[in-house]
Amino acid sequence: MRLKSDLVSAMMLLTRLPVRGAPTDPAARAAWAWPLVGLAVGLLAAAAGGAAHALGATPAVASALTLVVLIAATGALHEDGLADVADGIWGGFAPTRRLEIMRDSRIGTYGVVALVLSLTLRWSLIATALIQGQFLAVVITAAIVSRAPMAIAMRWLPAARTDGLSRRVGMPAAGRAQAGLALAVLALLPHGVHGVAAGVLATGVLLVVGRLARAKIGGQTGDVLGAIQQLTEIAVLVALTSR
Repeated sequence: MRLKSDLVSAMMLLTRLPVRGAPTDPAARAAWAWPLVGLAVGLLAAAAGGAAHALGATPAVASALTLVVLIAATGALHEDGLADVADGIWGGFAPTRRLEIMRDSRIGTYGVVALVLSLTLRWSLIATALIQGQFLAVVITAAIVSRAPMAIAMRWLPAARTDGLSRRVGMPAAGRAQAGLALAVLALLPHGVHGVAAGVLATGVLLVVGRLARAKIGGQTGDVLGAIQQLTEIAVLVALTSR
């Protein structure tokens, strides 16, 4: 693995953070590093929220700031995917029409509802982690783990389009997808039984969304991968804050 170029590629693909260097081509070769992008984004967001709380902000405000940084660092890439999937899968009656809706830059009712529910859940769960005194570990772990299933989905499901972001990225080699999955498992290990629960829920998200995408649009797209990231992040937050 060309470590530097893989990290540059992963950061360029999944974030809006400024990075320098030559990216790996195709970008799928750097799929193993996607959880490391989660580590960087999670650290940045947790630092902002933690600093705000240390300066007197309430858990609600600190959680909101954490969420803002998570979204800003990625340019709302995954949130956009979740909204598009919700609009397309429930707004169309045929695979081609669903894909057309998902490509439309306008957001519909289903997309709005999905975003509102997702943001509300993430905000509430991050605030809960802060109150429980495990804010840093939970935010970072959720950010790491939620980016590993995207590579697994790319190997499991065929591309639903002949173009688009997912198609341009390519298919990750099995070893690279598995390496990313190993990083996610390592992130969950310190959480014990809650980490096991998070892994089970994350697997459930991947299976449910993957099968739904295959049935409704014939496979995966960049939007489907974004939806998987968002729902996996929520699943991990739920598991790690459950007491």
